Amino acid sequence: MLWTILTIIIILVAFYFLFVNYYPTFGGDVNDDKQRLYQSSSNYSDQKFRNIDASVPAELGLSKTLGLAYKFFTTKVPNGAPLNDLKVIKVDLEHIKKQDSTQLIWFGHSAFYLKMNGKHILIDPMFGKVAAPHPWLGANRFNSHLPIEIKDLPDIDAVIISHDHYDHLDYDSIKALKEKVSHYYVPLGVSVHLEAWGIKANAITELDWWQETVIGDLQLICTPAQHFSGRKIGAEQSTLWSSWILQNNDESLFFSGDSGYSTHFKSIGEKYGPFDLALMECGQYNEMWSDIHMMPEETAQAGVDLNARAIMPIHWAGFKLALHDWRDPVERVTTAGNALSLPVITPQIGAVIHLNDSPREFRKWWKKDFLEE
Repeated sequence: MLWTILTIIIILVAFYFLFVNYYPTFGGDVNDDKQRLYQSSSNYSDQKFRNIDASVPAELGLSKTLGLAYKFFTTKVPNGAPLNDLKVIKVDLEHIKKQDSTQLIWFGHSAFYLKMNGKHILIDPMFGKVAAPHPWLGANRFNSHLPIEIKDLPDIDAVIISHDHYDHLDYDSIKALKEKVSHYYVPLGVSVHLEAWGIKANAITELDWWQETVIGDLQLICTPAQHFSGRKIGAEQSTLWSSWILQNNDESLFFSGDSGYSTHFKSIGEKYGPFDLALMECGQYNEMWSDIHMMPEETAQAGVDLNARAIMPIHWAGFKLALHDWRDPVERVTTAGNALSLPVITPQIGAVIHLNDSPREFRKWWKKDFLEE
């Protein structure tokens, strides 16, 4: 019996290493040259990137990790996902092309199309069906159709990535977009995945926290987040995670990426605020991992810390990656925003958001009556 168990373990380990090394979705690895380069970052030590609070994320160990995984995969969550495919608003791209104003379109979860100062930009363009390295390893996204199909997108001036997790950096999406994209902007280390997928190094700009660059006449700033990274065992924290700011002379947009609540929001607000709109992580949370994903009430407070004119909850309505009702994030953050006198906008997937508009109410499209229309 012992030899049988050992044989099974050896076969599984061998399969895992073959799968990870030869299946392309896992991406690349940070080599010695890049590790030496990253030594100059104040966020990097012992071959790992660190949060401002270096104790985050907590080291769980194998037993706690397996226990957490078991709870996640065996817990039945009432209304953990919509009963039916989420309806999306189909985008009139020709109309958008004719408009000079800044326009933003949500694809669900954390993916956006942004037109700003005439530049066409994608933020965390995860357009895939499953947020996992293989379709068998995850549940389908809530919306099977996109507001704009990848083939119908205009040429893209910039793709901005917050970190390398599968629900933000998707192999199939990057490959499908490859011929449309001029340049990629990523936190330190994330280039290894893009280069492994055929993106040329000179088409990628890596930034550390607080570093700035330009996209035409737009200012792009890489700012902190409190999270972690890694696409496979052994690569944890080998690449950096970040939030991002996009500014022109009149407007300022903040994108949180994934983050737990911490002091960095106030620091960002003091240095770069106020913001016309903050796209704020609000979903896939749980008290067991609240150091790396905010609870909705923290999302609202972070918007206040940032000095945001309004916030929009993101990182929900895309995938089931936690143990809450899929509608809880938007309901709880709206309540928290009202208590703080902070406008919370909740557009339907595909709705056009005009950044220079006054914050306005959207219909509660996630409610049962609207879903069944």
